[in-house]
Amino acid sequence: MNWEQLLSLKRYGDVNKRLRKEQDETRLGFEVDYDRIIFSSEFRSLQDKTQVVPLSKTDFVHTRLTHSLEVSVVGRSLGRQVGRLLLEKHPHLQNIHGYQINDFGAIVAAAALAHDIGNPPFGHSGEKAIGAYFSEGEGKHFKSQLTDKQYQDLCDFEGNANGFKILTESREGREGGLRLSHATLGAFMKYPKASLPKKPTPHIADKKYGFFQSEEATFTAIAKELGLSVRDDKNNAYARHPLAYLVEAADDICYTIIDFEDGINLGLIEEEYALEYLIKLVKDTINTKKYNALKTTQDRVSYLRALAIGTLINEAVSIFMSNEEAILAGEFETGLLDVSSYKAQIKDIINISIKNVYQSSEVVNKEIAGYKVLDGLLSVFVKAAGNVYNGHLSSYDKLVLKVLPETVSLSNTSLYDNIMAVCLYISKLSDSNAMLLYHRINGNTI
Repeated sequence: MNWEQLLSLKRYGDVNKRLRKEQDETRLGFEVDYDRIIFSSEFRSLQDKTQVVPLSKTDFVHTRLTHSLEVSVVGRSLGRQVGRLLLEKHPHLQNIHGYQINDFGAIVAAAALAHDIGNPPFGHSGEKAIGAYFSEGEGKHFKSQLTDKQYQDLCDFEGNANGFKILTESREGREGGLRLSHATLGAFMKYPKASLPKKPTPHIADKKYGFFQSEEATFTAIAKELGLSVRDDKNNAYARHPLAYLVEAADDICYTIIDFEDGINLGLIEEEYALEYLIKLVKDTINTKKYNALKTTQDRVSYLRALAIGTLINEAVSIFMSNEEAILAGEFETGLLDVSSYKAQIKDIINISIKNVYQSSEVVNKEIAGYKVLDGLLSVFVKAAGNVYNGHLSSYDKLVLKVLPETVSLSNTSLYDNIMAVCLYISKLSDSNAMLLYHRINGNTI
């Protein structure tokens, strides 16, 4: 892989390449990507989607929207620092092609901003609930009517693949989805493979999957334009775009530190016990006098959080640059922080969050409710979508279909496309709207 291709400004529908040196410096193409994401309705819905702790009424807890904004800020810093070092190492990128330090920051920031845009309501439990409907529930009977990969798309419903669908899927009046640059889409794709084969190797790019069968042609075209290395030609699997490692690192940094912070501020993790672990991570940079002058839990946690994020940003940049050749060759097989010198401290913090936050009664109750709500919605809408395909609509189905917005297109030509259209609609619902719709279709007024 080479940086000239990897930094492609090309968008859906472009016939010719877009050259960096011809860009308007007041509004660069990579910055346009960020704008298009942040003004999209799908991004706005993240303000009412669970990050970890559900529907909290406190000012402390993060939603998917605040989490995405923070990941984007960290990603921008990572991209700029790496960009500066890459331009020093490969000066032709700047001298001949016109790329600047901020271009790298803008690409990573935009991809990081969108990294959770495909997540359904109720956090990761929402993904599991959709998958369970097809692998264990009523949707299991569709297996014989779909290809293996189509069925696996549903059984392992994946927010990353759903996000790629949202960003790229054409519909009338919105051809090419948000029409983002290929560079940003490449950085977004952490798992550039289909749902099958499942985890064929320990390589980080094989951990999950990144596109549904409905977007395979779009994915392939983008991968080829970017010059991503082919890892498995038979199964259409590619190496990661190098900047995807930075998007992943930004997410890892934020959920490790900030979910921990939420747990402390909510009283789920004892302050004295928790701060000890954060101090281990930042012991080389902490100003003890300043820290001891802070009077509140929030201020102490905030100070340590800022130091911890800064420490891990510098660590991720160092690891990326030390392994740039392997990353470009598609041979770097782990996440950046998986080989960090702070790996033990990160693991300790995550383990405490798992025990005290992710497995708290509030979070478990959210997951139970999420399963019930999403199973109920899928039961009604997937059944109607299947009946559109087979031409046996009941009177109830016809009523149900009136609930769907005009953007949901169902036909009698593809059962898979019908099911995916319904799953996409449900995945875009906020937590509150999913609950409201569930109550309505069950005849409850709230």
